[in-house]
Amino acid sequence: KRFSMIAQRFQMIWHMHDGAKRSRVVILVSKFGHCLNDLLHRYHSGSLAIDVPAVISNHDDMRSQVEWNGIDYHHLPVSKTDKTAQERQTMELLDRLDPDLVVLARYMQILSPELCTRLSGRCINIHHSFLPSFKGAKPYHQAHLRGVKLIGATAHYVTTDLDEGPIIDQAVERVDHTHTPDDLVAMGRDIENVVLSRAVRYHIEHRVLINGAKTVVFK
Repeated sequence: KRFSMIAQRFQMIWHMHDGAKRSRVVILVSKFGHCLNDLLHRYHSGSLAIDVPAVISNHDDMRSQVEWNGIDYHHLPVSKTDKTAQERQTMELLDRLDPDLVVLARYMQILSPELCTRLSGRCINIHHSFLPSFKGAKPYHQAHLRGVKLIGATAHYVTTDLDEGPIIDQAVERVDHTHTPDDLVAMGRDIENVVLSRAVRYHIEHRVLINGAKTVVFK
């Protein structure tokens, strides 16, 4: 009540959260497992205060390692003729699981505007470039063609605009002309792991304030 009086005085919008409560996180993944593996390791080691009730994928490649971790694996394949049906299944599954956060851990499918809107403010994507540069597919190959001297990764909230959501965290690594596209991909995966895990931590600790197209991250 005392804080409410202060908040009212300054016209504040405020929320209070129980710091001991673990967040329910559902992870979506495709064929690249590095970000998924990193999040599961941090989950099992206790460094991320999350519970992972399920992993959803449009491929079956990650099933064994997910089920080895004692987590339900839902394979919802996508084809050109049934993408809408697959996304409807995804939405129904997410409704049943009722997660606090959805993480796209290199999930290589574009979400529909409807799903983006339903997950607004609680869906984080990791993009394998230093946004706003090199949006879309194969950003490391784009970076190699342009001869950049820095590569990076970006974790951001998902919006209806592809790779343009409010940025939560970023990091870069210096590169040079000796690095091949495959070198950039390998280096980039390590950056993606760190950036995504930080973004998830900031979100579950309620340190992120979305302010229009930007975020304020309290550290």
